[in-house]
Amino acid sequence: MKEYIKEPQLIEKRSFEIITEELGEKINNFKEEELPIVKRVIHTTADFEYADLIKFMNNPIEEGKKAIEKGCKIYCDTNMIVNGLSKNILKKFNCTPYCFVSDEAVAKESKERGVTRSIVGIEKAGKDRETKIFLLGNAPTALFRLKEMIENNEIEKPALVVGAPVGFVGASESKKVFKDLNIPYITIDGRKGGSTVTVSILHGILYQLYKREGF
Repeated sequence: MKEYIKEPQLIEKRSFEIITEELGEKINNFKEEELPIVKRVIHTTADFEYADLIKFMNNPIEEGKKAIEKGCKIYCDTNMIVNGLSKNILKKFNCTPYCFVSDEAVAKESKERGVTRSIVGIEKAGKDRETKIFLLGNAPTALFRLKEMIENNEIEKPALVVGAPVGFVGASESKKVFKDLNIPYITIDGRKGGSTVTVSILHGILYQLYKREGF
C-alpha cells in the first residue's frame, strides 16, 4: 500500500501549501490578514471559486478581533455553526457561541406568526447587548431581518456580521442588500456559503489571535 500522511498537523500544513500554490497570482488580491481566511474557506470546501466570491467590507477582521479580545457572545443561525466552532479557544477569550433556532419558545412563536425560526431567533439575539458577532450561514431571512433591525435602530451596531447563507431563495439577495449598511461585514457573493463556510471564516480570524499547539 502506498504511504500516506497520517498526522493531522502535516495534513493541514500540506493542504495549505497546495492551496497557496493553486491560488497563484490571486494571492495578491487580498490583504495579509484576509488571506488566511480565504485559504481556510477553500480548505473547508475544496472550491477555489470562493477566492472570487468572498468580500471583506468596513474593516471586518480588525473589528472582529477587537470584539473577540474583549469577550462577547456570538449568535449563530444554526447549531451546526455552534458545534463547529472551537469552544476551547473561544473560552480563552470569554466568548460564547449560541443559537435559538431549536428553542421551544422560538419554535412556538414562529409558528404563531407564520415566519421562520431564524427571524424569531435573531430578533431575540438582537436584544442581548453582549452579542456583538453574528454568524449567518443558513437563513437569508435572518440576514434580511438583521438589516431591518439595524436600520430601525432596534439593535446596537454589530462588531462583525458574517453573512453567508446558502441556497436559491433569497440567499444571494440578502447578502447583496446587507452591503448597503456601514457594518463590518464578510460575505460570499451569490448562492454559495453555508454553516461550514461561516465557521471557517470565524476560525480564520480566531487563529490569527491564538496560535494552536502543533500548528
